[in-house]
Amino acid sequence: MKVICGLGNPGERYRLTRHNVGFRVVDLLADRWALTGEGRLRDGAALLEVHRPDPAGKVLLVKPMRYMNRSGGPLGAALRQTDVEVTDDLLVVADDIDLPLGRIRVRRSGSAGGHNGLRDIISSFGTNEFARLRIGVGRAGDAVDHVLASFKADEREIADEMIQVGADAVERWLHDGVDETMNTFNGLDLNATEGT
Repeated sequence: MKVICGLGNPGERYRLTRHNVGFRVVDLLADRWALTGEGRLRDGAALLEVHRPDPAGKVLLVKPMRYMNRSGGPLGAALRQTDVEVTDDLLVVADDIDLPLGRIRVRRSGSAGGHNGLRDIISSFGTNEFARLRIGVGRAGDAVDHVLASFKADEREIADEMIQVGADAVERWLHDGVDETMNTFNGLDLNATEGT
């Protein structure tokens, strides 16, 4: 089994904020794979499971339904119900204020980089050895205000495209692993393709 965990904050007021791009990638994957319903809620996480008809096989989509800085507990509870090896079978999708809007970055492991959701997962698991997909949301003004704000009107098109590309990257990871995904997506800059 592979697990894709998208990070975000629960509730309608946060749905389209920069902090919720991880949730949006997971939601898009559920749509692509024709999964219906909200999934089951277990120990603070929304879970959708699918058997893919390709080499990816069994995949669990997870959205921790507590606030961002408490993501580790619900994700850990979800993983305890599986045979997943955190270091091999988990991909966490999160926003990144240190990446400009229009860029994504895949990493095999690493620090939290100031991201409270990743920090809580690392603290809960006692390791930072899991793959992550960071989606650039840029930085402006106060970091907290910035990530809890929605994308501006002139950013929405590229933000929506980033969600699509993020879902593409997840599917590549499922099929080809982290190295191929890094090679394909880490140099991509959606800003460079605007207007072409």
